[in-house]
Amino acid sequence: MSRTRLLMADDHTIILEAIGMLLADEFDLVGTAEDGRAALRAAEQLRPDVTLLDISMPFLNGIDTCRQLVKSLPRSRVIFLTMHSDLIYVEEAFRAGCVGYLLKRSAASELSGAINTVMRGGKYVTPLIEWSEATKPTPSERLTARQREVLQLVAEGRANKEIAALLHVSEKTVDYHKSSIKRELLLESTAELTQFAIKHRIIGI
Repeated sequence: MSRTRLLMADDHTIILEAIGMLLADEFDLVGTAEDGRAALRAAEQLRPDVTLLDISMPFLNGIDTCRQLVKSLPRSRVIFLTMHSDLIYVEEAFRAGCVGYLLKRSAASELSGAINTVMRGGKYVTPLIEWSEATKPTPSERLTARQREVLQLVAEGRANKEIAALLHVSEKTVDYHKSSIKRELLLESTAELTQFAIKHRIIGI
C-alpha cells in the first residue's frame, strides 16, 4: 500500500523542517513551499494526496490558495495547520474547501490522525476549537478570486507595477481591479482597502 503524499506550505522554514521530520516515518513529504503561489505551482507539479497549508502567507494567503487548489486538483485534500484559532478563520477555511483544521500547538499525533481521517474521506477539526459547520457569508465572498489576489497584494503595500508582474497582467488591469474592488466594497482609498483586508483576515496584521 502506497504512503500518503504530502505537500506543506508555510512561510517559516523552521516549521516546514520540524513538521517534515515529525511526519517522515509515516508519510512521504514530496515538497514544500513558502508562499501561496509557490504552493499552487508545487501542487500542480507534484499532485499530493494532502496539502498542509498555513493561513498567513505572502503573495497569496492560505484561504485563497485553498480555493484555487481544490478547483485545480479536486482529489487533493487540504488541511490547515495554523496559529489562528478564531472561528472566523475556521469558517473561511472550510468555506474555501479544506477538510481539516489544526493549530500549530496541536500534538504531532493529532496531525497524523487528521491526515489519516481525511484520507478516509472524513473531516477533522482540532478539539482545541469549538466549531460547527454552520457558517455565515462574509463581505469578501462578493469578490472574485482575482480581486482577492489584488486586494491582498495592495494591502501588503506592493506597487501596481509589482502586482502586474506577479499576476502577469498590465498595470491598467490592476487599476481596473482596484477600482472594481472599491466599488464593490464601498471603499475609497488604499488605506481603507488595507483595513478591510486585515479585518476580514485576507492578510495578517
